Amino acid sequence: MGTLDDQLLLLEDALLQEEHCNLTTGDGSLDFSGKPVLKSKTGNWRACIFILGNEVCERLAFYGVNTNLVSYLTKKLHEGNVSAAKMVSTWSGTCYVTPLIGAFLADAYWGKYWTIAVFSMIHFLGMSTLTLSASVPMFKPAECEGFICPSATPSQYAILYAGLYLVSLGMGGIKPCISSFGADQFDDTDPSERLQKASFFNWFYFAISIGCLMASTVIVWIQENVGWGIGFGIPALFMVVSIVFFFCGTPLYRFQSPGGSPLTRICQVVVASMLKFELEVPQDSSLLYETSDTHSAIEGSRKLKHTEEMKFLDKAACLSATEMKTEDFSNSWRLCTVTQVEELKVLIHMVPIWATAIVFSAVYEQMSTTFIEQGMVMDRAVGSFTIPAASLATFSIMSIIFWVPFYDKIFVPVARKFSGKPKGFSELQRMGIGQVISIFCMLAAGLVEIRRLAGPVSIFWQIPQYFLMGAAEIFFYIGKMEFFYDQSPDAMRSLCTAFSLLTSSLGSYLNSLVLTIVTAITTSGGKPGWIPDNLDKGQLYNYFFLWAVFSLLNLLVYFFCAMKYKQKRAS
Repeated sequence: MGTLDDQLLLLEDALLQEEHCNLTTGDGSLDFSGKPVLKSKTGNWRACIFILGNEVCERLAFYGVNTNLVSYLTKKLHEGNVSAAKMVSTWSGTCYVTPLIGAFLADAYWGKYWTIAVFSMIHFLGMSTLTLSASVPMFKPAECEGFICPSATPSQYAILYAGLYLVSLGMGGIKPCISSFGADQFDDTDPSERLQKASFFNWFYFAISIGCLMASTVIVWIQENVGWGIGFGIPALFMVVSIVFFFCGTPLYRFQSPGGSPLTRICQVVVASMLKFELEVPQDSSLLYETSDTHSAIEGSRKLKHTEEMKFLDKAACLSATEMKTEDFSNSWRLCTVTQVEELKVLIHMVPIWATAIVFSAVYEQMSTTFIEQGMVMDRAVGSFTIPAASLATFSIMSIIFWVPFYDKIFVPVARKFSGKPKGFSELQRMGIGQVISIFCMLAAGLVEIRRLAGPVSIFWQIPQYFLMGAAEIFFYIGKMEFFYDQSPDAMRSLCTAFSLLTSSLGSYLNSLVLTIVTAITTSGGKPGWIPDNLDKGQLYNYFFLWAVFSLLNLLVYFFCAMKYKQKRAS
């Protein structure tokens, strides 16, 4: 009888455990107090509403500065076209380097939630400083008198740069964490929630576009027609609203525990593999060291399956005779788990795809530099109203706002029927389509410039190039965002998102470098060059065609890398 009772108790315990597993998430998510979360009361779209609301307001604040910054620098700080474009590119690039700082803190120590919270405050401080620099007369140069335009003083530049780079630092903690924090609200072990996660990335980018649309229309108009002080002040207030949105969702969020320093784990694998250089890697991968537990030894991470590539790194997981004899496996600088080794392999596999994204980012940078400069010398009058050149970016945003619902609700279901893939297209296919569209965007911009030089044309001629850029964004940037989230190791998602964003930074720097080289070459011998201050005397179309050629060459490299890419294998 006792044996039967024991069996019944075990069966009852198993049923209770199964019921508990169905009630809680399978990815190790916790609530704010550190307890396992209930699926029915946390996460999913109920939590993402607050994250999307936060993103709309934060992006409005950022693009309220970024979209029209080149105009502010040329009109109020009296910079030339090339120097203004380089200043914007350098600052924009820095905005995508600082996420490495935020990502490291999030993955290693603070977690995504507290990293977003702290850096949002820094972002607001930067916005406030920038507002002061544009509002207080002593913080900005005097207006032009005829053709005499006084330059900004070093102290005036210092206040401007303090505001800009505090915004850059604040963005560094928000940008690598907010999209992955939103994706964390969906349980990766639940098939239905995993499919909704793919949809989340589309709507997350939709939220970005709504904020950008408001910035490039209403905010840009206020800056050009009311004043730059209030034009920067309103985005600062929206930054406050974004912070409120974020904190309001706290009871509904699902949290992932930080897994310790990812950089330390990477270094440990490299050091351990070098120290065990003479060891033979066993043919049977089950002989490599891995914890016997269900979960990985890395906090907040699932185990990764062993892969056959880069076998030299497997030496880090080889057990030495001393380790087997003493059964001392505690020194992570001499012995790493298979999962830890595979983390590094995953990162190395992603590098070629990552590198090809830099050229696309440089092409995208034209929208906030040369496209605006091109628009400023076109006919911008509509009756008595003058359209700000930066407002043409709204057509790119409207393209995105059109394409996101169309892609998510119509395009993907149709593609799913033909491809058999739940998402319709793989992330790599989606990114490739975006790169193809970007080539046509540059060709369109060049042809518009040729037409402009032939005679006055309306600024509305720029609509096709902005529309194409919006379509390219939908395919490339959302695909890239999802790719770096899905393929990254669980405990490195913020860091991998930051590396993804770093391509935008390097694209900005690349654009700045190419501008410098092109200017130096084309102005030799006293020639006006391709991009002079007076564009009517230049050849801006050659600059656009140059980027079309770069994009085509980059696309060929991308196709090769995408075909060779090995997908992550989770246990």
